[in-house]
Amino acid sequence: MIYKNYQDLKLSALGMGTMRLPVIREEGNRIDEEAVFEMVDYAMAQGINYYDTAWGYHGGQSEIVMGKALGRYPRESYYLATKFPGYDLSNMGKVEEIFEKQLEKCGVDYFDFYLFHNVCELNIDAYLNRDYGIYEYLLKQKEKGRIRHLGFSLHGGPSVMDRFLEAYGEGMEFCQIQLNYLDWTFQDAKRKVEVLNAHNIPIWVMEPLRGGRLAVLSDEGAERLGKLRQKEQAPGWAFRFLQTVQGVTVVLSGMSNFEQLKENVRTFETEEPLNEEEMEAVLQEGARIQKKNSLPCTACRYCVDHCTQGLDIPELLRLYNEHRYTNGGFMAPMVLNTMPEDKRPGACIGCRSCEAVCPQQIKISEVMADFVKRL
Repeated sequence: MIYKNYQDLKLSALGMGTMRLPVIREEGNRIDEEAVFEMVDYAMAQGINYYDTAWGYHGGQSEIVMGKALGRYPRESYYLATKFPGYDLSNMGKVEEIFEKQLEKCGVDYFDFYLFHNVCELNIDAYLNRDYGIYEYLLKQKEKGRIRHLGFSLHGGPSVMDRFLEAYGEGMEFCQIQLNYLDWTFQDAKRKVEVLNAHNIPIWVMEPLRGGRLAVLSDEGAERLGKLRQKEQAPGWAFRFLQTVQGVTVVLSGMSNFEQLKENVRTFETEEPLNEEEMEAVLQEGARIQKKNSLPCTACRYCVDHCTQGLDIPELLRLYNEHRYTNGGFMAPMVLNTMPEDKRPGACIGCRSCEAVCPQQIKISEVMADFVKRL
């Protein structure tokens, strides 16, 4: 197992994410505890020492099951991370109640790592509202030793990151972002990495395989990359990409079965960053995947000048691409909920004025109607 230096700690470069634990058939929130125990035993034996859970994972059961699984080991032999569930605005005034309950659920006296969860467009204003006292309370728990390291996870855009760091950057010791070779440009992860490096904030990675979508390459993609490294499998390319990105400390993989765990452990037995040619090839592969699954909007904004409803069409098309690529998900609805009702896809009246000036000839009115149906 590769280890990374973090302050006075050595963290396994591969961390075990627990959002997609094995479950008992047809009961999605009922975790298969026996399978989880087996996976944790193997992970510990192979040197994984970082385990990431959260209040809302598996309907609140992930923290409980991981507490049981890790509780069979000496407390100093692993690092446990969980998060304050600010993705739900109704939780904003409950930081003390939730934190105490999390300690109880996990069966621990302290958390090694604790995060503001899912900082995004939907909750940034609430997170920055000092009346809730979230930041101050968590700092106090850190002073008491009940939190060893404080950070945040980000699903919002770069502007949200900028606002959060401006307010709380001094207290942030690490940041967890969605990072992979597709989102390098698709979600502007490159800029987020640059910002975090500029602030000297270590990077934790979530969704390294984009929910499993980068775990399999097309035959053509596998052939192209195989010419550079014959033995590297699709997941390996995604992880080697992350081993190349400056600032990455821990890569979290939400492994839902034993085989995935074993394969990932094998990959992280060695550190083999990409050379310049390989990096370019991987990013080109990400661009091909994006192009194949996305509308070709270049954000020229000609459409905006001709929209009778004043819609930010390029932003709506970006969200549509995200929503379609992930076959749903929470990100697009989350951002749309921050927009006024009359600026959402449903406000399009189908006049087609925008289509008359679109250089890419995108059928924007049809896309907006489809977006409404998908939502």
